[in-house]
Amino acid sequence: MKSILLSLSAAMLAFPLLVQAADPSHHDHGASAPPSIELNAGKKWGTDDALRHGMGSIHTLAEKALPAAHAGKLTPAGYDALANDVNAQIAFVVENCKLDPKADAQLHIIISDLANGVEAMQGKQPGQDRATGVVEISRTLNTYGKYFNHPGWQTIKLPH
Repeated sequence: MKSILLSLSAAMLAFPLLVQAADPSHHDHGASAPPSIELNAGKKWGTDDALRHGMGSIHTLAEKALPAAHAGKLTPAGYDALANDVNAQIAFVVENCKLDPKADAQLHIIISDLANGVEAMQGKQPGQDRATGVVEISRTLNTYGKYFNHPGWQTIKLPH
């Protein structure tokens, strides 16, 4: 497990470099806007079995946890367990998903947003409630469904 988390950490640290490498027109002039996700010439990006498996698992985890998080009933141990489970699925996707380079660059935006949600659930984002992480992951999953062709994908209903 430790090696998976180390691999995931390395992938997250390398993420900004991967995005820059995928966009040869990228020029850093100080504060730059984060990359925004795009469709593939108006169509959703392709997926593979590993991506669909990992994202489907994260979807199930988030959908189950969201009501408890919203109600304030998810315990610190529950957030930690959820964060670990989501991290394991992210690591699975990073290690096993094989997409074309353009789709992969778009997926890295999703992975980065999921990692931010995990950090919030772990209490690593000062001033943010841990429940915010579950909402961020759910929103990211909804974005994934809008931009990636994942048959049968269901939007997660967010509170409020």
